Amino acid sequence: KVPGHYIRKQTLKNQERYITPPLKEHEDKVLRAEERSIALEKELFNALRDRVARECTRLQATAEVLAEIDVYVALALLAVSRRYCRPVLCDEPVLDIREGRHPVLDKLQPTGQFVPNDIRLGCGGDPAAGAESGGSGRLQIITGPNMAGKSTYIRQAALLVVMAQLGSFVPATSARIGLADRIFARVGASDELGKGQSTFMVEMTETARILNAATPKSLVILDEIGRGTSTYDGVSLAWAVTEYLHDALGSRTMFATHYHELTALAARLPRLQNATVKVKEWQGEVVFLHEVGPGAADRSYGIQVAKLAGLPPAVIARAQDVLSTLEAEDRATPKGFDDLPLFAATPRAQPMPEADPAATAVKTALEALSPDDLSPREALEALYRLKGTLARRD
Repeated sequence: KVPGHYIRKQTLKNQERYITPPLKEHEDKVLRAEERSIALEKELFNALRDRVARECTRLQATAEVLAEIDVYVALALLAVSRRYCRPVLCDEPVLDIREGRHPVLDKLQPTGQFVPNDIRLGCGGDPAAGAESGGSGRLQIITGPNMAGKSTYIRQAALLVVMAQLGSFVPATSARIGLADRIFARVGASDELGKGQSTFMVEMTETARILNAATPKSLVILDEIGRGTSTYDGVSLAWAVTEYLHDALGSRTMFATHYHELTALAARLPRLQNATVKVKEWQGEVVFLHEVGPGAADRSYGIQVAKLAGLPPAVIARAQDVLSTLEAEDRATPKGFDDLPLFAATPRAQPMPEADPAATAVKTALEALSPDDLSPREALEALYRLKGTLARRD
């Protein structure tokens, strides 16, 4: 007998199903629980959002202060752990950094592999002394082999100026840095296919922006200007850019280049100094010292770097042969570049060779012939006679 408060819900073949009012009520709660949960979550979120919105200004101000504190604490911890120094900022356009280090590479090489270097621009001295003045010039031409560290050296200078002007200590033993209104960088090589610009066009566009916007208080770093075109065009452009930076802009400039011809400008431009990254040749191998000092490099050691990169020995050997042949040729570049064109295009006069009797005889015979008056047979016979003359010479 079924209790009276049971309500028939379903009749099957061999059974019947019943439900009670409490079970029905519980079923309704379970079925509506998810919907009510979503509605309640939305209600709570909206309430929290409204409370946050009322305190938005205070929260943003607090976040800004905490972010600033976080940056300064991080810089302070880095300065203590890596032995940074407090830079001296001044209004004079100088850059005097002693034993400076690249902040990123110095962190990646904690056991002292990174070699520190001095950076000195516009630090006084005798301008006429050129590269030996110890930093009198505002413009520095840096030459040296591939992989020696030229690009690292100039990027290090820009990073240290940025760090000093944002309030950080810098990785050096001492630093005196003139405030820079802007820092311009023309480094790297890439094209912009979407804009239809080649690597050289991108390079020239960036250089144009620098030359049109830099001031005497700016810091400019340049890496391999003119490398994307022919040698003569590239050297000419690099030469003209260097003169413009020196004469018209007067910006503190560090120019890393493989155009060793630019080092001759130190004799003509009083505020230009030469610097080079040192290497040592040992038992046919090249050892990169990563030390920057005064002077100019005379080689780029490109073949040695290619060998380190893993080029096949046959390619390296052939490159050495071609290089030896080119260096043996006497194709000297003029020492002074005061007169255009930059390089002499007219070849040097060569001594006249001694007259060849057989060649003279052939020339005389050719001049005596009248092709219009010769029959085909006569022309063929004349050709055989000339060939016979040359054969007797051999």
